Amino acid sequence: MAFKIKPSGKINIVISSTAHARIKYGAEKLVQELNMNGYAATIIHPPGKTTGANIWVGLLSDPIIKKQLTANHIHLSKTPGKEGFAINSAQSGIIIAGYDNSGALYGCLELADQLKEKHSLPANINITDQPEMVMRGTCIGVQKPALLPGRSTYEYPYTPENFPWFYDKALWIKYLDSLAENRYNSLYLWNGHPFASLVKVKEYPYALEVSEETYQKNVEMYNFLTREADKRGIWIIQGFYNIIVSKPFAEYNHLKTQDRNRHIVPIIADYTRKSIAEFVKQYPNVGLMLTLGEAMEGEGQDDIDWFTKTIIPGVKDGLQALGRTDEPPIILRSHDTNAPEDMKYALPLYKNLYTMTKYNGEALTTYTPRGPWAQLHRTLAEIGTVEIENVHILANLEPFRYGSDDFIQKCVQAMHTADESNGLHLYPQASYWDWPYTADKTQPRELEMDRDWIWYKEWARYAWNCHRDRENEVKYWSEELANKYGCTPQQGRDILEAYEQSGEVSPKILRRFGITDGNRQTMTLGMLMNQLVDPEKYGAIALLYNSEAPEGETITEYAAKEWNHQPHIGETPIKVIDDIIEEGQKAVQSIDKAQGNITKDKEEFDRLRNDMNCYNVMANCYAHKVNAALLVLRYKYSNNIADLDKAVPELQTSLDYYKKLVDLTKDTYLYANSMQTKQRKIPVGGNDGKNKTWAELLHIYQNEVTNFKKNIDSLKSPQAVAKQAEKIHLTDAAVQISGQQLYKLAANNNVYTDSAGAIKKVAPELDGLQGIKLSKSSQEKDGTTISFTNTKPVKVLVGYFVSKQPQYLQEPQLENDASANDYGQADVKIANAIQVDGLPPVNVHTFSFKPGSNTLTLGKGACLILGFVDDDARVPVYDAGLSNEGNIRDMRWLFN
Repeated sequence: MAFKIKPSGKINIVISSTAHARIKYGAEKLVQELNMNGYAATIIHPPGKTTGANIWVGLLSDPIIKKQLTANHIHLSKTPGKEGFAINSAQSGIIIAGYDNSGALYGCLELADQLKEKHSLPANINITDQPEMVMRGTCIGVQKPALLPGRSTYEYPYTPENFPWFYDKALWIKYLDSLAENRYNSLYLWNGHPFASLVKVKEYPYALEVSEETYQKNVEMYNFLTREADKRGIWIIQGFYNIIVSKPFAEYNHLKTQDRNRHIVPIIADYTRKSIAEFVKQYPNVGLMLTLGEAMEGEGQDDIDWFTKTIIPGVKDGLQALGRTDEPPIILRSHDTNAPEDMKYALPLYKNLYTMTKYNGEALTTYTPRGPWAQLHRTLAEIGTVEIENVHILANLEPFRYGSDDFIQKCVQAMHTADESNGLHLYPQASYWDWPYTADKTQPRELEMDRDWIWYKEWARYAWNCHRDRENEVKYWSEELANKYGCTPQQGRDILEAYEQSGEVSPKILRRFGITDGNRQTMTLGMLMNQLVDPEKYGAIALLYNSEAPEGETITEYAAKEWNHQPHIGETPIKVIDDIIEEGQKAVQSIDKAQGNITKDKEEFDRLRNDMNCYNVMANCYAHKVNAALLVLRYKYSNNIADLDKAVPELQTSLDYYKKLVDLTKDTYLYANSMQTKQRKIPVGGNDGKNKTWAELLHIYQNEVTNFKKNIDSLKSPQAVAKQAEKIHLTDAAVQISGQQLYKLAANNNVYTDSAGAIKKVAPELDGLQGIKLSKSSQEKDGTTISFTNTKPVKVLVGYFVSKQPQYLQEPQLENDASANDYGQADVKIANAIQVDGLPPVNVHTFSFKPGSNTLTLGKGACLILGFVDDDARVPVYDAGLSNEGNIRDMRWLFN
């Protein structure tokens, strides 16, 4: 028989005097909610008589909880598991029994939520619940939008100057409370090399890269953070990259802070191992997440050795110093490493390991993951450890608001089914590099945790239980939005519908038209026509299409099939065009229905409404530009200028929509992307914080239309000379090189000292340059190192074989290597530039060097050093079409 607890009545929250901090926190939150709803609640400790109603809170194993369950004849039909709880009505109150301390905390929060919704305690309650996902966490980047002077990517010491928010305890309490409210149980802090800000290593005192005063602040703040997090059931996890060392350590030992092509150096290994040991000793309740790849060379034995001979031993050293025999968890990211192979060698040494893999790369593109990427998730899950899904960066969503509940619920369901994963690691929806602020142009700046509340709440809700009934979820979120904006549930439903419709736009655009799933592409800033009609030239990655999208066709595949009258497969560019135009329009229509009925948070609603208009305009901008690209690709086959004429109005309409996007964002957003470095390449480079707003790119798209019209006219004029015939001839720069064999780039000359492979054809711009003839077998075994001296700035021309085979050096990839554009080498200059007998086609990249004594160091794999030219020499960007499979028609000139 249930006991009716009347509003304004006295309620005792009964917890043990030795209760864990999590139970105390849960009880305090419950008291707070009770008092806000008119009850008179206090926390008391047994033994002793009480008056009024009681809410008992504790563990299932606690004597007081067992006693109350027995006295009230309560027999749980299902015993909750890890982090689970049971809430049951009793004759004189309510019993909250947790499987563990987190379970008891979550039971308190669940009862508080019901009270918040109904404003009175339930007369009868019988709930048993627990989370589906083992790990449910968010992340914060202890990083910045731009590089610090004299430093490389990820190198950001923890200082008040770099991160004033890190020392704001009130901000941390606000954020941690929001995580607890959403039942997140982990928080990841991302940084390249945090150790030199957080610990001292006695053998390397010079490695500390903050002042003594800042170091003491950091220690105090980190301990505060871990204590407050643990109170809320949240495990702090410190991320770091390999191999990175502190700047003072590097300078003292005459080393680079990071060098992707550097093999393991004993002093660096020793320093890293001792740093990790000190970290474990000083912060014993903090976990570690490591990225083996990116700052060290791809996949290979170095990864395994670094993990098993440096990192794991470092953790064990720290544990041994503490006298601990348990193993705190270590999370291995699968990024740019062979994680299954790494785990094979690590598990015999250390059992408490997790793995983590990006869900849709560095974007959100689909709830139907498939292909080799889904297989990687499953392979890691089958190891027997927990595989965690990393919803990473979200480069195609920022900066606009995103809250498509249906899309997110389906994503979490796919994480379980298609990927067989059981953990979630969630990035901020936008502004990761600029946390805690958003890109919105407001005064004061808007906090990301406030703006994107629905993002965090939706992912958390389904990480707990992704099998909730869809109809009930629509009702739930409609009411949440109605409460948020002070409108009716029906108008809340209209706002939800706007979120749902707009939530399809960005994922579909990127997965069908994009170059990459990485943050080198800012999708909301648009794409160049050259990138749409020739994506391979810009490093289009296969995973975006074979794993992170439903089965379908790229623009180039669709155009080829249309010309050859072949049947189409799956999701086509034309279908996506039709979809996003309709979805953008419906998003605006839905948000407009609610516009006149908002009584709360009107300014935020107006910003949300503006975002819906941005999605709509962006959808039309892309749709018409893709139509133009398809007509240009048709011309590639037809040679009919009429196809180009038809493309002109489509391209002009796209530009008109882009101008509308400029107008919608110029007074509302500070930037489109929070990463404002040279690593960002698509649609254009982001060097020195440039090209980060829509207005900055407008002239580029205007010139594109102007050039297109002009070049079509040139095709029609009788005396026209096609721009394909533009003549550029590169000449050798003055460079001193010793101990190297040179050869001329010309037909019939061999490119290697120890391997057959004669040049058949070479792009005219390169003809006659002096290349360096190297040993192919040596390149495959040890990599390539070329030392030279130059009195003027020069470019080194490096030829990469277009092949994924392991014997070839892979082209620079910013997805995996943050240093892949440090010398301006990220982009292909001349594609298919040399035809070598028996070898794959060759793409030319350029590396720029200042005057002086320089060294070019490249990783393992065959490549070609094609010569040196002055740095100001114009190297054309186009496709020379030279390969053993046949020539490729060059279309670059149409937009130049």
